[in-house]
Amino acid sequence: MRYLITGGAGFIGSHLAERLIAEDHQVMVIDDLSTGAIRNIQHLKGKPGFDYVIESIFSRSLLAELIDDCDTVFHMGAAVGVKLIVESPVRTIETNVGGTEAVLEFANKKKKKVIITSTSEVYGKASKIPFSEDDDLVMGPTVKGRWSYACSKAIDEFLTLAYWREFKLPTVVVRLFNTIGPRQSGHYGMVVPRFIGQALSGKNLTVYGNGKQSRCFTYVSDAVEWLLRLATNEDAHGNVFNVGNPEEITIEDLATRIIDLTGAKVGIDYVPYERAYEEGFEDMDRRVPDIRKVVATTGYSPQVGLDRALRLTHDWFAAEQMPPGKSKVKEKSKSMP
Repeated sequence: MRYLITGGAGFIGSHLAERLIAEDHQVMVIDDLSTGAIRNIQHLKGKPGFDYVIESIFSRSLLAELIDDCDTVFHMGAAVGVKLIVESPVRTIETNVGGTEAVLEFANKKKKKVIITSTSEVYGKASKIPFSEDDDLVMGPTVKGRWSYACSKAIDEFLTLAYWREFKLPTVVVRLFNTIGPRQSGHYGMVVPRFIGQALSGKNLTVYGNGKQSRCFTYVSDAVEWLLRLATNEDAHGNVFNVGNPEEITIEDLATRIIDLTGAKVGIDYVPYERAYEEGFEDMDRRVPDIRKVVATTGYSPQVGLDRALRLTHDWFAAEQMPPGKSKVKEKSKSMP
């Protein structure tokens, strides 16, 4: 099979590409590196079946050609992270909506299957827990930039489902809940890599708000497994699926758990949302997925619990932060006669 992954140099996209190559598929990645990084796919360069192009999905002629040459598109290219969303709302809306429009338009010409990655953010301020795919979406006011990301991704979902209903384009919408693992950047506000990075650097962990807000974290290998199973299941066409691990933890407890995991002699600093993001910033108290639908459709349940997910993520970041000289000395000593 031939797969195109938009945003394939990003965190989840790179893991997906890695898994597909390991299974002897052909993979083409397109990424403009605005939030992705070439080092995420560096280890795949030169492997049979793998290729990539550093370009925007708004290069329409190129995108059309790449979609023509594949069997299935994983559309993962998007503006991500609360920090980026707040600081660059125009880029967020244009990237999310315009990018999805282009992918669906070109895929529809040859009826290529499209897996669209959406987000748990679309549930907005909904208070019914856990979140089910057919629940109402409760957005905040348009004067608060916080909600532009959620609304843009909701439009993506509407458009994706419209292509299925009107043109019978085989599409699947995947609402990803907080996903963690190696290669995730904390630069755009992702909490786990930010906490781990602070702890490994000997700095206090910064918790936004009072820390009582809770989240559920999915290890990246579980997310990838669900994506692959949904991509090969015709019963998934025209449907929306929550993809996440329903194991819930408060951000305050998460910070404490990461401090214990790293053994760092650090504390916790509580930072008001207004100082971290913008005046009047709104956050959700809880975000818990109902995953009965995706489990029933794919036959797969999360295999990596939170403790192991944090350990695996920590171990990767700890290795990444090893002083360069230390690893180089080891490599040199092995090659000496």
